[in-house]
Amino acid sequence: MSISKELLEILRCPACRAKVELKPDGSGLKCGECRRVYPIRDEIPVMLVDEATIEGK
Repeated sequence: MSISKELLEILRCPACRAKVELKPDGSGLKCGECRRVYPIRDEIPVMLVDEATIEGK
């Protein structure tokens, strides 16, 4: 089971409030503004700033 489109529409980055997108490999949700990547563990997105990593462009 993957993240539903409806859930992706309402999720926002907790750091900057921008939309997040599913990474192509499905390992996390990436913010387009601040480049934070929030991990997905056991099919649940972990939307905590402390758990996020910052990814390059």
